[in-house]
Amino acid sequence: MTKDRTDRKRTGVAAPPPEPRRALTMRSLGALIPAVSRPAFRRYPAALAQVMADWAEIVGPDLARCTVPRRLSAGVLTLGCAGPVAMELQHLAPELIARVNRSCGAGTVRSLKLVQDMVAGMAPPPRPVPREPPAPVPIPDMEDGPLKDALAALGARIRQRAGRD
Repeated sequence: MTKDRTDRKRTGVAAPPPEPRRALTMRSLGALIPAVSRPAFRRYPAALAQVMADWAEIVGPDLARCTVPRRLSAGVLTLGCAGPVAMELQHLAPELIARVNRSCGAGTVRSLKLVQDMVAGMAPPPRPVPREPPAPVPIPDMEDGPLKDALAALGARIRQRAGRD
């Protein structure tokens, strides 16, 4: 044994920990996905993400307008709904459960929990009407090219916002 090892044995000092594995080595993308997705799936399970993404197709546009899936835990899908829709959803519960299970897989949802939610009944804000792009600002002392075109369009937008168009 070397003198350093014998000194450690006599003094009872533990050996230094081995160097950590370098993160800059090449690894496959499949090896990285679980570490990246684990925090997201801890908060929202994959089935809930699918239900949230496909909610309008699962329940139809009328119910999607007044309901929002909030959480999925232990087979219970919590739906936020606006006002009197909760009564209708109680009657439609078996059909909704069947639709969600058809979309996400059998046994994903066993029951519904309905909660009052003011946001669920609100219509999304109307999209702004797209306006025609303003006429570009002339830049006479610059040679033609993509930079001149971009600067002319930028100048036109600035002039439009300032209300001088």
